Amino acid sequence: MSRYRGPRLRIVRRLGDLPGLTRKSAKRAYPPGQHGQNRKKSTEYAVRLEEKQKLRFNYGVTERQLLRYVKKARRAAGSTGQTLLQYLEMRLDNTVFRLGMAPTIPAARQLVNHGHVTINGRVVDIPSYQCRSGEEVGVRDSDRSRKLVVENLQFPGLANLPSHLEFDKNKMIGKVNGVIEREWIALQVNELLIVEYYSRQV
Repeated sequence: MSRYRGPRLRIVRRLGDLPGLTRKSAKRAYPPGQHGQNRKKSTEYAVRLEEKQKLRFNYGVTERQLLRYVKKARRAAGSTGQTLLQYLEMRLDNTVFRLGMAPTIPAARQLVNHGHVTINGRVVDIPSYQCRSGEEVGVRDSDRSRKLVVENLQFPGLANLPSHLEFDKNKMIGKVNGVIEREWIALQVNELLIVEYYSRQV
């Protein structure tokens, strides 16, 4: 089974706050499991692995997909870590989530998979689609699609809209104005450690 479908709060307790995975917050501050309260010294490898897992679970990508993004980011100009985060943030499912059309990234992925989301007026049902500057992300012209998004807009996952996006609530159309900047990425993660983790594999 490639995609995680287990208890999400268990992951949050282990890795920390993951705004894209769930809106719930853990009541217990220590990791899950029998030995969760026992402090153990983390190795360098464990720290890097944990940062990588944050990225995987928050954006809901498989290990193979993440490795592919890392390889793609290495070929691009500029900082590999920052480029990697930008690729993940510019995915269609994450863009739908950041526009407030879905409460979490898994919910946004379901919206996209079920054909409720359009790009420039055409239905796109591929969550990993890379949104580009100038594209409009809208809602399919059907009562069911509009009702779903209207309900979600009342309780958006994150309060602030990133600077690279704009959203018209009346028309229910979002526009991508560019690539997201590092300070607008909601996930608290050290991308350099993730690049180091994959350095032996890429």
